[in-house]
Formats: sequence, structure tokens, C-alpha cells
Amino acid sequence: MRRVLHLGWIVAPWLLAAPAVAAGPTRADVVAALAAATPGHPARFAHQSLARLDLSHLDLSGADLAGANLFNAKLVGANLTGADLSGADLDLAWIMRANFTRADLSDASLRGLVVAMGLDMHREDAARFVGADLSGARIVGRFNGFDMRGANFSHARMGADMRNQSMGLMNVVLSGADLEGCNFSGADLGHADLSFAKLHGANFAGANLAHANLAGADLTEANLSGAQITGADFSGAVLKGAKGAPVR
Repeated sequence: MRRVLHLGWIVAPWLLAAPAVAAGPTRADVVAALAAATPGHPARFAHQSLARLDLSHLDLSGADLAGANLFNAKLVGANLTGADLSGADLDLAWIMRANFTRADLSDASLRGLVVAMGLDMHREDAARFVGADLSGARIVGRFNGFDMRGANFSHARMGADMRNQSMGLMNVVLSGADLEGCNFSGADLGHADLSFAKLHGANFAGANLAHANLAGADLTEANLSGAQITGADFSGAVLKGAKGAPVR
């Protein structure tokens, strides 16, 4: 039997139960709404409950999902290009091979995402977040090797809560991810794993990188001005042309 990988850790108890909500649309309802949608009138599911619904392989590009409850929903292979997911709850959602290119995920919650079947992640299963807006989002999960070029993580809450780590460190893992040109200004990345990430031209101005792992990362021409880097590991990192880089 294959095991589903959430974070690579035991899932925290506060992620196991969805909030009590009224019944929402079925998959058939969603399919019908998508079929009736037009470029000028996208399918609208704003603030509706799609919790635990199987939406795998659906074309949700441009759909209005603002504030929607997608807790534990299956989005495997779904196309969410340009979708409005601002303020949505995607905790424990299955996102293998999903496409979030240019999606609005501002202030959304993305904790404990299911990113692979089994214990090992495969590059072909990685979701895409190219140019996505994740500003102000709460993010805890594994994004190893994901393509997230040009994404906006400004003021995102991605740091580990060190007051609640009884089950092992629960942080954001971006090891080996393509984060070229990403905006992390003002983001909380305390204890984040950014090892060997591609961070060429990334903006970390005013970000919290305390105790973050940046070993082997490519920070060429990155902006680290005003960033909190106490205890951060820059061993083997490429810092050519980086602004505000630590003195070695």
C-alpha cells in the first residue's frame, strides 16, 4: 500500500479536521459551472465549500475561488492558471501536477499540502506556481524542486512556529526549487529550508531569514538588504553581486 506524503512529518492535529461548514457544490455542479463559463464570465465558487471534493484534472483556469474552502480537496492535475484563490483554505489539499501559474493565492492558507504519493517526491509530480501571487499567505509544506519563478511571497508567513514543534520541525521546504526573481520582501522565513534553491535576483529586503538553511543556494544578484540573517546557513551559497550579503 502506498503512503500519502503530506509534509514529510506526522501531520499536526490542528490540520486533521476541517471546520464545520454547510454542504457545498458536488463535482458534477462544478463541472456544469465550468462548462457554462465564458471568458467574460468565469465560473464562480467564491466562499463556497469544496472541502474534500475531487476536482482532479478539471480546468479551473480563471475561476473565482476567492475565500473558498478547499480543505483536503483533490486538485491533482487541475489547471488553476490565473484563478482567484485569494483567502482560500487549501490546507491538506492534494496538488500533484496542479498548475497555479499566475494564480492569486494572496492571504491563502497552504499547510500540509499533499505533494506526492509515497515517501519520495518526483519532479514530474511537482505543482507549478510560476508568477503566482502568494503575498501574505500562510505556507507550511514541502515544495522541493517546484517551479515558482517570479512568484510574489511578500509578507508571506512561512516561518516555523517554534512554540509548537512537539512533533518535529514543521517548516517550509523549498530545497532545490526554482525561485528566480521571486519577491520575499518582508516575508517570515525563519527556519525555512532554501538549500540549493535557485534564487537569482530574488528580493529578500526586510525578510526574516533567521536560522534559515541557504546552503548551496544561488543568490546571485539577490537583495538581502535589511534581512534578519541571524543563525542562517550560507555555506557554499553563491553570493556574487548580492546586495546586503553576509561578510565571509
